[in-house]
Amino acid sequence: MSSHHIVRDDQEPALIIANGAACSKELLGQLLEWSPIVIVLDSAIERVLELGIKVDVLLGDFDNGFDPHLYAAQQYPMKIVHTPDQDKTDLEKAFDYLITNAIPAVNVVWATGKRADHTITNLTNIVRFRNLLKIVILDDHSKIFQLPPTFRKWYPKGSPISLIPVGVASGITTANLKYPLDNETLTIGYRTGSSNEALEDGIVTITHTSGDLLLMECFD
Repeated sequence: MSSHHIVRDDQEPALIIANGAACSKELLGQLLEWSPIVIVLDSAIERVLELGIKVDVLLGDFDNGFDPHLYAAQQYPMKIVHTPDQDKTDLEKAFDYLITNAIPAVNVVWATGKRADHTITNLTNIVRFRNLLKIVILDDHSKIFQLPPTFRKWYPKGSPISLIPVGVASGITTANLKYPLDNETLTIGYRTGSSNEALEDGIVTITHTSGDLLLMECFD
């Protein structure tokens, strides 16, 4: 895999590579091409280096004898960021790093799969950082992001779309979905909007009045 990246004035989202299940080389390559900065969590560095990826920032708590300087020469001028705070996950600390450096958006890969507790925490962090950072989590089966109060996007007929509330989301109304919602409420653990789909080629509209609502574009 070629190293990154071709960018325009840091306009494109950063890329964080976590340590969950790997995605395809095709998806990773597409994201790398346009990422102004690539951050790798310490637990994933060996896997990343095997793919020949140029790393800008190596970040983590560096526990269990991990020596980040072993990778400094082969990744020069990679920045090493030690984040020992045990009250946050390394992914949360990577989000903090981007916010501190005024980078407004990020794509995240390798953040799903493997341990379920890590996956759930990573997905709900989209909401936790919603006012500070636009986060999109991707794998080979889904693209996950938080919806604004009004969302419109063109989809081909039959495109799988799931609406997942984090907590309770209310006043949800949709247009051009096979299973429409009309001023309805979704509650995690009780009622979600999974496995919906675009009714026809065209614009899908989703609005909601309160709460946090994730959209998952699914690829079966």
